[in-house]
Amino acid sequence: MIKVFNIKDLIKYFIKIVIPLIAILAITKILFSTNKVPINLKYEIAKLYCLDDNIPQMKKSNNKVREKKDYKFILAQELHILKGIKEKEQFISENNGQSEEKTPEEATEEMNVIEEETIEQAKTDVKTEVVENSVKPRSTDEYRGVKINNSTSYTLTEDMLNPDGVEINKKRVGIYHTHTCESYTPSEKYSYEMTGNFRTTDLNYSVARVGDELEKQLKSYNIEVVHDKTLHDYPAYNGSYSRSLLTAEGMLRSNNDIDIMFDLHRDAIADSTYAPKVKIGDEYASQIMFVIGSNGANPVHSNWNANLKFAIKVQQKANEMYPRFI
Repeated sequence: MIKVFNIKDLIKYFIKIVIPLIAILAITKILFSTNKVPINLKYEIAKLYCLDDNIPQMKKSNNKVREKKDYKFILAQELHILKGIKEKEQFISENNGQSEEKTPEEATEEMNVIEEETIEQAKTDVKTEVVENSVKPRSTDEYRGVKINNSTSYTLTEDMLNPDGVEINKKRVGIYHTHTCESYTPSEKYSYEMTGNFRTTDLNYSVARVGDELEKQLKSYNIEVVHDKTLHDYPAYNGSYSRSLLTAEGMLRSNNDIDIMFDLHRDAIADSTYAPKVKIGDEYASQIMFVIGSNGANPVHSNWNANLKFAIKVQQKANEMYPRFI
């Protein structure tokens, strides 16, 4: 699935979040200006900065009740994050100021010293099937078997979609993560310390680990990889995209032969009503979605159509190997 967003809509969603945020900051400032607020309470209030700037539930709606529920979702999510921070501080306090959490550098170093494993490349002789689900189709267009959800004002034409002739330098690929701390449901075998609501700074269990696996696969095909695992969403989630943009621009400046950059996210949840999954051989996997921005409100992004064509080209190959995986 390919999702194309209209930046005007994103701005509307951003305004919905900024207005209540300004109100919270104003109230907080008033509280800080008095001596009646206990120091500990001031400290906890100051941490309510973790407003996620990529809430999928914040959809355009004229339904006031729905919008109220959306803001309740945001508050519930960030209260989970605050609880995680408090539990972490309590642990440090009980252990004489020592935290058992590794820094990103330590986690990366630990990953590097793990004995190299034999990389098993993708097999094409396995059966792929979509697991039964109750997800409603979200595509608005289909091109050569590729399903597209067009949320822009553009009418997608043959010229805008045809990937034939697209030339990509595959020598080196860049990978980074706007929401580096996005993690997965822990299990008895794979348990980790949460730093938020299904988020962790332990890079062995966050979406950064998925980036590690993608890096290994690409290198097995002799493709060089630059993988940046900077935490853009911790300790503050708000502004993640602004910070990751700086990282992406720095990666491109340092590696001018990169034509492909992936901002790798974890999106799906373990709920068959949210997103479909597929069975490839004996393994289950969530379907992959490419999110492509347009230039509806940003003329500077004049090459967005090349990104769309590239995503279509990748999806065509994926459908050939594993039908309906994307």
